[in-house]
Amino acid sequence: MESLTPIWTPSAERIAGSRLTAFGEYIRTARATRAADYRQLHEWSVKHSPSFWTEVWNFAGIAGDRGLRASVDLERMPGGRFFPDATLNFTENLLRRRGAGPAIASTTESGREVTLSHDELRDAVGRAANALRASGIVAGDRIAAIAANIPDTIVAALGAAAIGAVWSSCSPDFGVQGILDRFGQIAPRLLFTVDGYTYGGKGFDCLQKAATVAAALPSVKHVVVQSLHDAGGRSIAGAVRWEDWLLDASPRLEFDRRPFDQPLYILYSSGTTGAPKCIVHGAGGTLLQHVKEHQLHCDIRPGDRVFYFTTCGWMMWNWLVTALASEATLVLYDGSPFHPDGRRLFDLADRHEVTLFGVSAKYLDSVRKAGLRPRDSHGLTSVRTITSTGSPLAAETFEFVYDAIKPDVHLASISGGTDIVSCFVGGNPNAPVWAGEIQGPALGMDVDVFDAEGHPTAEAGDLVCKAPFPSMPVAFWNDPDGAKYQAAYFERFPDVWCHGDWIRRTVHEGFVIYGRSDATLNPGGVRIGTAEIYRQVEQLPEVIESLAVGQQWEGDERIVLFVRLAEGVILDDILRRKITERIRRETSPRHVPARIVEVADIPRTKSGKIVELAVRNVIHGRPVTNREALANPEALDLFRDLPALRQ
Repeated sequence: MESLTPIWTPSAERIAGSRLTAFGEYIRTARATRAADYRQLHEWSVKHSPSFWTEVWNFAGIAGDRGLRASVDLERMPGGRFFPDATLNFTENLLRRRGAGPAIASTTESGREVTLSHDELRDAVGRAANALRASGIVAGDRIAAIAANIPDTIVAALGAAAIGAVWSSCSPDFGVQGILDRFGQIAPRLLFTVDGYTYGGKGFDCLQKAATVAAALPSVKHVVVQSLHDAGGRSIAGAVRWEDWLLDASPRLEFDRRPFDQPLYILYSSGTTGAPKCIVHGAGGTLLQHVKEHQLHCDIRPGDRVFYFTTCGWMMWNWLVTALASEATLVLYDGSPFHPDGRRLFDLADRHEVTLFGVSAKYLDSVRKAGLRPRDSHGLTSVRTITSTGSPLAAETFEFVYDAIKPDVHLASISGGTDIVSCFVGGNPNAPVWAGEIQGPALGMDVDVFDAEGHPTAEAGDLVCKAPFPSMPVAFWNDPDGAKYQAAYFERFPDVWCHGDWIRRTVHEGFVIYGRSDATLNPGGVRIGTAEIYRQVEQLPEVIESLAVGQQWEGDERIVLFVRLAEGVILDDILRRKITERIRRETSPRHVPARIVEVADIPRTKSGKIVELAVRNVIHGRPVTNREALANPEALDLFRDLPALRQ
């Protein structure tokens, strides 16, 4: 049941000064279109999609030649295209700001701090672009990186984009096989690698791993090592140090403007149930979507300080980097957010006067469970927006943010994914925030909720998008006939993108996401989102985290709930009753698990998402074909052949 009152309402002054309000005024003049509220603006943006995206281009001041046509074949899904005659360069748009002001402020767990001005960033990117050219890299070549979230990585990525090369990165905590499962599919010409990293107070060397990866990729002709870890002077045979590679390169930048759909990034599906899919994203669509989300949904303005806690293996890193196109300063952090304690990221926010503080839902819940109250220990006066993604943000965590972090802040729960390198639903700085709800559909995204027969429903159902949008993947790599692409999104509902999220529209025209629809529980034919269970169970102090799956049992499906308990807690009958009674009371009898099983750890992806589908495969004796996609693959073995699941 939705709340009767919002948990936060923006002030009149805040609304008047927002970029979203400015955009509304802009289209009123440019298109003679008056939208009385966000609902009307969204309706116009999807009914007049070519006009909307044209005005986003104009409003954001995109550098490039837009061409005569705003779109072609929008009746086809997939197949519709935006700005088919346009040419632009992604890097040119991100380096528009000049001067001595900070472009990037970077901190690592080990205490290494680097600041680059806008002019210094521009010169560094110029050197990287010219060093790539000197290495024989041309437009369309793939550049792979075992990368830390540091300025050198952004310099390398923007250097690649400047010459039309395609960037693909993963975080350095990936295992060798996990890296090869990704980069082995795309045949990179050059490999960047960090020499090591620090996490949780421990140092990790990456040189041996990178050497093994390079040796297994015959396409790689050059290896460049970026220094972050004390490697004792060691390197990889045949590799060159980052500083030496750049030494003789000119800082002079020449931007190679290419078609709107020129490949920019290759990202990867999580790969927990098979080989990762290589998702190719275009330069124009990525740029246009990100500036729309940054400026209109997150109210990012020139001079803002934008932080997102992310690794280079999560799409939020790509999203963060594009904030340079809105003339913001990027604030980077590489390491554990809880080392030496849970104050680390809030210290960073105060020190760098962060305006957008981006984290995962899991992080906010961990802060809550740690008993921290950042508003009592930190100023956080600069923070206007907190964004949360990665998993559904529970109503209780909304309440925690406004009580314990900051009472006057725009808390935007956002959701989309690697597949679109952006969001389907997200924040609205001009509207109230309701606890437990995403505020609404993103502009230009024709979002709906479908039932099993493919009809719009007021009940919970599948998140779909009914019309093309600029950041749809250009293609999947090694998918010449588009069969994998078609199967991934359009097999369920023809000509409609089905995203795989189980979602419900609220009375406030917002959304609640319950989890993945393909991991949705289905006892007795009643579909249940796992997040509904987690929201209740994880309120109990005895439970650190939980994971629910459906187990095939006696011709039906039963819910199995796995729990990781606080230190010293025992899963006895009393605790089992406490868990089931809370679930029954707060949700429904259908939500109550048939079995509750204690486990020592819960498997998750590198970006922190629990992997329900992989666990479901394990308990049914099916293989998990890509364990290397997990941060803790050994945890899967805890779910194998459990006596509790045989009765």
